[in-house]
Amino acid sequence: MGIIKVENIRVFANHGCLKEETAIGSDYRVDLEVKANLKKSSKTDELHDTVDYVFLNKVVREEMAIPSKLLETVAKRILDRVFKEDSLITKATVGVSKINPPIGGDVEMVTIKMTQKRKK
Repeated sequence: MGIIKVENIRVFANHGCLKEETAIGSDYRVDLEVKANLKKSSKTDELHDTVDYVFLNKVVREEMAIPSKLLETVAKRILDRVFKEDSLITKATVGVSKINPPIGGDVEMVTIKMTQKRKK
C-alpha cells in the first residue's frame, strides 16, 4: 500500500449558510490523501497503474465549484467521486478548510475532515 497526498489545493468558492457567504464567496483550502496499492506502478512506471493526482485535483475543483451550505456536504461529494471514478483507491481522507470564516473572531480557518474506506 502507499499514500498519495494532494495538499493545500487553494480554491475560491461560494459555500456557507449565510446568504452573504454564497453571494460573495470565500477562499478555501482542501487537502486530500488517498491510500492505494502502488506496487504495480512502482514497477511499471506507467500512469494508468496509479492514482493520478491531476485527477484528484480535478475532482476537488469541480466539487468545490458546486455551492453547498455545509463543508461536510462538499467533503462527502469529493470522497464519493474519488471512490466511484478510481478503483485503485482503498481509503481516502479529505480536509476542507474555510479561510477567515465569518464567525465573529480572529480565526485563521475552520476545517472539517472526513475519512472513507472502500466497501468490499
